[in-house]
Amino acid sequence: MSDDAVAASAKGATFMVFVQVGSRAVTFALNQILLRFLSPQLLGVAVQLELYIISALYFSRESLRIATQRRSDGGVQAAINMSFLAIAAGLPIGALLAQIYLGTNYPDVPYLTTALRINELTVMVELLSEPGFVAVQQNMLYKTRGAAEATAVIMKTLTTAGLVLWGRHMDLDLGVLPFAAGELAYSASLTVVYLTQTAPVARLKEFTLLPKKIKPSTEYAFSLFSKPLLYLGASLYLQTGIKWLLTEGDKLLVSAFATLEDQGMYALSANYGGLIARMLFRPIEDSSRNLFAKLCAAPASEKANGKGEKRKSTNNIHQAANILRDLLRVYSIASLIAFAVGPTAAPLLLQLVAGSRWTDSGAGEVLATYCYCIPLLAINGVSEAFVAATASTKELQYQSVWMGAFSAGFAISAYVFLRVLEMGAKGLVLANCVNMALRIVFNLSFAKRFFGRNGVEFKLMDLLPNIYAVGMTAVVPSLLAQSQGLLGRYGLLGNLVRVGMIGGLFTAFL
Repeated sequence: MSDDAVAASAKGATFMVFVQVGSRAVTFALNQILLRFLSPQLLGVAVQLELYIISALYFSRESLRIATQRRSDGGVQAAINMSFLAIAAGLPIGALLAQIYLGTNYPDVPYLTTALRINELTVMVELLSEPGFVAVQQNMLYKTRGAAEATAVIMKTLTTAGLVLWGRHMDLDLGVLPFAAGELAYSASLTVVYLTQTAPVARLKEFTLLPKKIKPSTEYAFSLFSKPLLYLGASLYLQTGIKWLLTEGDKLLVSAFATLEDQGMYALSANYGGLIARMLFRPIEDSSRNLFAKLCAAPASEKANGKGEKRKSTNNIHQAANILRDLLRVYSIASLIAFAVGPTAAPLLLQLVAGSRWTDSGAGEVLATYCYCIPLLAINGVSEAFVAATASTKELQYQSVWMGAFSAGFAISAYVFLRVLEMGAKGLVLANCVNMALRIVFNLSFAKRFFGRNGVEFKLMDLLPNIYAVGMTAVVPSLLAQSQGLLGRYGLLGNLVRVGMIGGLFTAFL
């Protein structure tokens, strides 16, 4: 059973990576066309509206999504029933956040209020996909998820780009309407694919995508909602709020302290810098969370005896430890490449794809700094997925306390970098690095304790690259700087070749 879960998870993660790469390649090409017509100010406002959607969805469904990945006696149906609580929460949360945004000193951009109302609708449309999403996760239907996300991303980009180009052709200033329409196209496509693709599976496996009574029991509220999952979701809610603050805190700080132009510059750098994270790391994180939950879950009979925590299958725990160790080891080696070559290569690539208009604005330097954050995002993502999949309710509450402390650390570091050292958007990236590093320390400490009490050795030193690779990482930036005159006279192309040659040799050495 565990071998099947590992194989399915690995296959699903691989498929999701390929789907993400393919769909992002299409959207990447279209976005480069868009950048020629957008100003940093307009992109900055679009980021604020995107933050609204992310926040409304996050507070409506995140804790429930994590809770429904745990095993329940009600099976898939119990998890689907729980997803309707997210739909019910979406309307008041979306309306409240919209009112808060309109109550602030929001920017004077054409059709901003209309775009915000469209985004309110977008939140509800996407939440309607939750029963389908839960069915996909519970049955490990990665092809369905890949198809849904790829279709949604492509439809979003086509809609946004189409409206921007049409407005340009008709000499109309549509403001942020194209971005709102693109988000609605994304959510509508996602919902349609999820629900249509999971409906046949529901009939075959005898569950329904609508709320259905499980059985009269003291373990279920109204015979619909599993009380253990409800308690877990409630205990997670505070933690998800803190996690949201840590995840989206950079956007909040940029909105509070930076001009719209600076916000657009930071958004561009974060989008390019996070491209690898969205294409590669996020599918691995999602599939590994589901896998860790299955491998480290106690059998139902053991739970009934109250001895599940002590009698988990040793083989499954060993598998989980090996998978986590291998993932973190690969990420640590990839980190060396990002640290050594990324800061030099990033501004050159930005100039190639976005033009000198954006590099002259300082976005190239911000993107170079972001290269230090990308590996930390990857390591934090998979280690945090392990914590979410294996921690008990008490341990999750303990994590929430530490997340609060990390929020304070993030805020202090952001203040130092932004206000004291006046580093602008680069300082915000460095504050994010501090945030990620603190979270990684907690996650790895938890993993070591978890495996230790289950009789499995998990050495943190095994995750680190060898000393020779670390030494080369320190030397490569100097080589790149000293070799600038070698091919630099050939302009951008010569510099790309130079960085590619040195980076390729370094990668081969690793």
